[in-house]
Amino acid sequence: MIRRTIRRTASLVAITAALLTAPAATSFAADRASPEQAKSLVADAVAYLKAKGPEEATKAFQDPKGSFRRGELYVFVFDTNGRYVASGANPRLAGSEAADLKDAEGKPIVQAMITETKDKPSAVIDYVWLNRQSNKVEHKHSYVTRDGNYIVGAGTYDQ
Repeated sequence: MIRRTIRRTASLVAITAALLTAPAATSFAADRASPEQAKSLVADAVAYLKAKGPEEATKAFQDPKGSFRRGELYVFVFDTNGRYVASGANPRLAGSEAADLKDAEGKPIVQAMITETKDKPSAVIDYVWLNRQSNKVEHKHSYVTRDGNYIVGAGTYDQ
């Protein structure tokens, strides 16, 4: 009798745990941003940068509760020399040198962004980066647009 009660309780605990964690996993996957959302965010950011200028735009891009932070999507901006102008993920990076920044596999990502947008206005750069929501290193695809001396971007992780 006692063993049956213990087994039944253990089974209920296991089922409850499974039911509680399943929506969280589904919710996280559903929260993944699409490439179209990244492209739209970059277009909005470029328009804002043109309208308001770099100083005001930097503040807006780095506001964690602002309109340029959408779930896992955030805006980042480099100048054409590879210096961070803004980072929605980590505002402390603004003003720091990033020209030699490499991804987890050693790919020079900022140089790729500068090079790929030199002769065309926009590009998609693929690299491996820390996803701050999952806290895992994942494949990331950043849509970047050059606007004068600025490279504005936002990226998505693999679904």
